[in-house]
Amino acid sequence: MDIIVLTPKATSKELKHIIRKLEAKGFKANVSRGTERTVIGVIGDTSKITEDETNAFGAMPGVEKIHRIIQPFKLASRDFKAKDTTFKVGRHTIGGKKIHVIAGPCAVENLPTLLKIGQEVHKAGATFIRGGAFKPRTSPYAFQGLGEEGLRYLAETRERTGMPVVTEIMDTRDMGVILKYADIIQIGARNMQNFRLLSEVGSHDKPIVLKRGLSATIKELLMAAEYIMAQGNNKVILCERGIRTFETATRNTLDLNAIPVLKKLSHLPVLVDPSHGAGRWDLVMPMAKAAVAAGADALMIEVHTMPEEALSDGEQSLKPDKFRLLMKELKAVARAVGRTI
Repeated sequence: MDIIVLTPKATSKELKHIIRKLEAKGFKANVSRGTERTVIGVIGDTSKITEDETNAFGAMPGVEKIHRIIQPFKLASRDFKAKDTTFKVGRHTIGGKKIHVIAGPCAVENLPTLLKIGQEVHKAGATFIRGGAFKPRTSPYAFQGLGEEGLRYLAETRERTGMPVVTEIMDTRDMGVILKYADIIQIGARNMQNFRLLSEVGSHDKPIVLKRGLSATIKELLMAAEYIMAQGNNKVILCERGIRTFETATRNTLDLNAIPVLKKLSHLPVLVDPSHGAGRWDLVMPMAKAAVAAGADALMIEVHTMPEEALSDGEQSLKPDKFRLLMKELKAVARAVGRTI
């Protein structure tokens, strides 16, 4: 018993009664209200529920039918929710017909540079500004980010351009300051299986970009999303950002297969990061267009006015003129697949 489907005429009283019964048995209830049906996802080890107990729930007033989900990721599964998930971030709808472009530098370096980049990408059509204030770097001696000062710069850029802020969290201790400034919280590839961090962000209502780990399978990505959703936060965006393979010609291997696979398995929106996926600025444009053609709901593109002087990942950052050209070309690809940019 993983999903309880209610009848169209089920009352709020009947819904509350079912939830109380589930909680009395040690389970949590995740309620999804559709246009025709309300569905309850049962959170916990449902293998312990006996057949008699399942039948008892099936006989409760307001219950239409009960399903068992084969996939271990219950809440993220298409079996739990057949319709694509959409949600609002400010005035923007994530997961709808419009493909959103999140753009900005890898790391926030200073306010003038960030404002310049923000103004350039906004003028070109980007809808969100990105930038790391806390940077997870391979070397402990590399630039680690500006911390809260960087978050203030992002907030200032949002004030000037109107673009909501996407930024990464690395530590549960930073949750308070991240919530203060971010519109979307990013979980980086290195933290995809930091389960305490996933549970922490899941206990808040901020949308989450969950990046696929360097060597993670699609199932492991969806199970990480389940950690977030099990805490009550269903605003999860799955991000394909390249995986580690034997190939050395590119920084990572951008797994475009993941887009249609995730779309088939899950109702959650899918974002693609071709900047990290390829690690080379000259490959970002073709891979971004391929991602849109494959069904991505959003893109994350790194942009810098002077990539050669960037403190982080300059080699994969587009200059503003290249970003403008990309946005123009993306519109044609989006139209061809019935979407907009």
